Amino acid sequence: MGRALRTDVGDYVYHVLNRANARSTLFKTKNDYELFETVLEEAKERIGMRILAYTIMPNHWHFVLYPNNDGDLSKFVNWLTLTHTQRWHAVHHTIGYGHLYQGRYKSFLCEEDAHFIQLIRYVERNPLRANLVRRAEDWRWGSAWRRANGTPKQKKLLAEWPVPMPRRYATLLHEPQSKNEVEAMRRSIIRGNPFGSEIWSEKTIKKFKLETTVRSRGRPRKGS
Repeated sequence: MGRALRTDVGDYVYHVLNRANARSTLFKTKNDYELFETVLEEAKERIGMRILAYTIMPNHWHFVLYPNNDGDLSKFVNWLTLTHTQRWHAVHHTIGYGHLYQGRYKSFLCEEDAHFIQLIRYVERNPLRANLVRRAEDWRWGSAWRRANGTPKQKKLLAEWPVPMPRRYATLLHEPQSKNEVEAMRRSIIRGNPFGSEIWSEKTIKKFKLETTVRSRGRPRKGS
C-alpha cells in the first residue's frame, strides 16, 4: 500500500488530523483538553499559523489550517505534537512509556469553494456525530464553541476564512450533512485525496505529484 506524499505549500487550505496511539483515549479530563489548547495557542504564535477551524475529540483531533508560507504546516504540526507529547507525559508521569500519537499526521488539500464549507462543517460537527453534545457549539473543545461562546481573547485563535462565511452558517451547522458529503470526506481521509471537485482534485494531484492510497475493501470508518 502506497504512502501519500505530503504537500507543504503556503496559501492552501489543509484538513489535518492525527489520532492517539492504538486509538486510546488521549483526552480524559478538562485538564487534558486545556493542556492541548495551551500548546495549540503557543504553536499558533510561534509559527504564525492561520487556524480556520478545529475540534479536539477524546482520541483524535481535526484542524483546518491555512499556512502562510511553504514549510509552515509541518513546522506547526510537528512542534504541536512533540510539545504536547512531552507535556502530557510530564503531567501524567509517564515519561519513557512510548508514543502518544499513532504516527505522522495526515493532511489533505481542500478546494476553496463549497467544499471548504463542507470541510468546516464536517470538522465542527464531529462531536455531534459522536453524540457527545446536542449542538455543535456546546462542545467546549473546538472552534464552533470559541466562535459562539468564547471571549474576545479566545476568538483570536481563529483566523478569517478564505471564502465568505454563509450568512446562516450557525443554522447550517445544525443541519445534518448528507450521507454523500460525509462519505466523500471520509474517502479523502482514507485515500489521501485532495477534497474538492473532480477537475480540481485531478489538477492538484498532478501539480503536486501526489500519491493517493486506495483502500479496495470496506466502507469508510465511522468517527473519522
